Amino acid sequence: MHSDFLYARPSFVEGLARIMDFGNTLNEYNTSPTGEEADFTAIGVDWYRIGQDLHDAIGQFEVEHAKESDAVKIRQ
Repeated sequence: MHSDFLYARPSFVEGLARIMDFGNTLNEYNTSPTGEEADFTAIGVDWYRIGQDLHDAIGQFEVEHAKESDAVKIRQ
């Protein structure tokens, strides 16, 4: 999953209108009061996603390790 904080998400109709927008006038971006605030928010979102990935990886490892541990107990 990725963040769309810096990009506006157009509707279907806006997407159709962009086909005829030869002057590139429909481009809209989310803004922040300062560049520093935009950077702070973007970095925060990045670290949140990294945390989610680590959480998922640890959970997957625990599930796989539990299966191996159960298999060893059965053999004994």
